[in-house]
Amino acid sequence: MEVDSTYYALPAERNAELWAERTPAAFIFNIKAFGWLTQHAAETARLPKAIKEQLPAALRSEARIKHPPAAILDRAFQMFWSAMRPLRDADKLGLILFQFPPFVTFRPANMDYIAGLPGRMPGARIAIEFRHPSWLAGDRERAATLKFLRDHGLTLVATDTPPEVGLPAILAATTDDAYVRFHGRNRENWFKRDGGAALRFKYLYAERELSEWAGRLTQLRGARRAFAIFNNCYSNFGVMNATTMSHMLGRQDDASR
Repeated sequence: MEVDSTYYALPAERNAELWAERTPAAFIFNIKAFGWLTQHAAETARLPKAIKEQLPAALRSEARIKHPPAAILDRAFQMFWSAMRPLRDADKLGLILFQFPPFVTFRPANMDYIAGLPGRMPGARIAIEFRHPSWLAGDRERAATLKFLRDHGLTLVATDTPPEVGLPAILAATTDDAYVRFHGRNRENWFKRDGGAALRFKYLYAERELSEWAGRLTQLRGARRAFAIFNNCYSNFGVMNATTMSHMLGRQDDASR
């Protein structure tokens, strides 16, 4: 499964303990990185006391903080990774998902930041989702991005989005993990700012669309495991599509035996 709440607030170690205790032995958690870690803004009210106390007075009065001082960002990384210890100890931690915003484009400064992530979170398996087409749209950029991820042991996140977003649905194994996030193809609501995430991801995949992806996942080479995450979080659309995909992959697996 994928935990999304950790994007909005730094997780507590006690929560991770409970997740580990209350799930079956083979259960795997993929955890979305806290907003600051992916250069998003974070709500000041949701910051832990230890972080708030370190903030400069001018920032404490802000409702949202986008650019924390470097030392405080370092502390956020440390607290986030420390909170994952119970899942790591229980062997239930999958990947840490770093979903970068559209303004993080293909350029050296951003590559340097991403390349530094393993050093900030030693031992973490890290998945990278790009939201700007510059990383994957051109042949040269795509080749450079895939090589960059492989060289630094980072997993590419394949995304399924409306064609108008301009993100090619590249499924490639840059580590021995594969990761796909299905955001839906709601072209009408994707770029609206006032609809909220639920309306943006209001899309129920047709079986034909899922079948295409099931075939691609089955034929993928170089990965020992693959995660297919349905982020079309409107009503029960994600659950319905995930169930259908599971059945499709099961049938294809049986047919290959």
